[in-house]
Amino acid sequence: MKKQGTVPLVLFMLLGTSLSAAGADNVMLDEIIVRGEKEASNQESLTIREVRESPAKDIGEALKQVEGIDIVRKGAIANDLVLRGFQRDNINVLVDGAKIFGACPSRMDPPAFHVDFTEVEQIKIVKGPYDIENPGSMGGAVEIQSKQQRKGFSSDLNLTYGSYNAVNGSAAASYGTDTFDGLLGYAYKRSDVPKSGDGRLITDIYPATSPNRYRPDTVDSKAYEINTGWTRFGVNPTSSSRSEISYSYQDAEHVLYPYLKMDADYDRTHRLNWTYRIEKVSPLVRELKLQAYWNRVSHLMNDSLRQSSAGQPRGVSMQTDATTQGVGVKMQGSLAVGTGTLKSGVDYYNRNWDAVNQRAMFTMTNPFTPVNMIPDVFVDNGGMFAEYNLPLGEQVNLKAGIRGDLTWVKAERSNTLTAVSNSTDFAEVSANIQLTYKPLNDVELFLGIGRGTRTPDPEELYIDLPASAPSVTWRGNPDLKPTINHEADLGMKYATDRLYLNTTLFYSDLTDYVNFFQASSTLKSYQNIEATMWGAELGSQVSLPYDLFLKGSLSYTEGRNTDGGRPLPEIPPLKGMMALRYDNGTFFAEAVENMAREQDRVDAGLNEQPTAGWATTDLKAGYNYKALSVNGGVYNLFDKQYYSHLSYQRDPFASGVGFKVPENGRTFYITLAYRF
Repeated sequence: MKKQGTVPLVLFMLLGTSLSAAGADNVMLDEIIVRGEKEASNQESLTIREVRESPAKDIGEALKQVEGIDIVRKGAIANDLVLRGFQRDNINVLVDGAKIFGACPSRMDPPAFHVDFTEVEQIKIVKGPYDIENPGSMGGAVEIQSKQQRKGFSSDLNLTYGSYNAVNGSAAASYGTDTFDGLLGYAYKRSDVPKSGDGRLITDIYPATSPNRYRPDTVDSKAYEINTGWTRFGVNPTSSSRSEISYSYQDAEHVLYPYLKMDADYDRTHRLNWTYRIEKVSPLVRELKLQAYWNRVSHLMNDSLRQSSAGQPRGVSMQTDATTQGVGVKMQGSLAVGTGTLKSGVDYYNRNWDAVNQRAMFTMTNPFTPVNMIPDVFVDNGGMFAEYNLPLGEQVNLKAGIRGDLTWVKAERSNTLTAVSNSTDFAEVSANIQLTYKPLNDVELFLGIGRGTRTPDPEELYIDLPASAPSVTWRGNPDLKPTINHEADLGMKYATDRLYLNTTLFYSDLTDYVNFFQASSTLKSYQNIEATMWGAELGSQVSLPYDLFLKGSLSYTEGRNTDGGRPLPEIPPLKGMMALRYDNGTFFAEAVENMAREQDRVDAGLNEQPTAGWATTDLKAGYNYKALSVNGGVYNLFDKQYYSHLSYQRDPFASGVGFKVPENGRTFYITLAYRF
């Protein structure tokens, strides 16, 4: 698109129109109340209602409507989160306070992929290094909160059908009394391969001569098929205490990833979580909470669906078998200290990650030699934190926190890197101070200064995937240091009965930032660099006459490799959204315009290519009658052919520059829900 420069001007004009209409006599949406009164300026949230209204296939795709969040698209599902340009282990993803990890070295299965929508009540996002309750929240944290059981019997039935034979069905039932409660749920989702705006399958991105192309009998196969089941049981020993245990199992089969050279044969995930909470222990102790969790992911990927596997005696020319397991415990409490509240705690987690790769052409004399790609690495982390929340009168609130962590990493198997060093340890300190000031009843100002840290992960330290030239070797760096993010945030929130407006500016100075780079023509690795990121976000929602609501958002991030004097790779462009909604509580209809500018700030050292700007239109509508609701819509109404800038990655399993995965073309969907 050649006129993308008009995008920000149009958005700001529309946002200005929304502000001038703030005097309309309407009751604001529940979201205005929540965001205006309960969320800090550096926080966002997304409810399950907002998710269900969209055609999103997973949590990552659903969250991209939040300002400051983008996704890395690999295929029809399993989208990886990007928060203000931070991705991978630079942000924390938690499920009910439990850390969860993916097993695939190429991030086929990012953490949020392992949770089904029907398990979710709300998703909270903390932007910046202001979550000190959990280790590693250097750039921010995404916490997925599960639905809670209610008294009596209740159930939740959902069925979505859409283009490309996409099906997403779920059923959950719960029963509760004053003493105990339980929940049981199941979800199933599948889809054929979507088409992009040019009418081609998103798997059909390779030339006829490419060995990575899908075979004729697999190019239009299932894009994914996923079964998920979960259960939860809770007991209330007293009126002020509760114990709860939950378990979830997910089985994802035949998941296609056209931006990589392989696809997932399966992803099998177990999640187990136990918590105990007691409130009002004494005048001093307001709350105590204990938690223990375990999760395990088994992942198998290969090229059995690609032309590269043709004629191979094993039916594949390359395969990676990967597993990861996490175990953790937490203990924390809230104390009434002076006029404020002191929250403190200790925690520990252990992560194991192992991945074995085999390739037919590893060497001519020894095909399918097992390579310890991730050499059975164990990570142990122990930490403690303290955070004090102090009201300074009715207008000012001060919050300050500090966290210390010790981390030990050890590889139990051998590869090229462990022969040099198979263990390392780190000591990190994180801290922040947050000041909130309300000069007027409807205005809130926010100032945050934080130091966040995160240790290099096992892949960055020890991954080893040797290859013969001209192919590229992928190799870790055992000498990496922890990344430190010194960040400042300045925000302003204005919230009345009819209007919500939130704007934030942020600046990050990054020391020892772990950066993926081209070490030579045949080697890619990781290095510590000095870098900066800065940006801004703007979100608004206003109530207009006649049950109309206008929403708008803008977000921008710019990253720079100050050591190399060039842009950081994989940074999203300026993007925005405007939506006009009619909602009388029974019926709603909404039109949404999504826009992004061209991204031409790219890392030439990685051969990163610019991505054109784009604009798409979505329509949706719904009707609620007692326990029944129906909604549906069309995504990308005008069948636009476009690409997300974060639609591919640069590692030896990526298909290479020029093989970006296009976004879906025109997509219809309808959802039926029944709750009682």
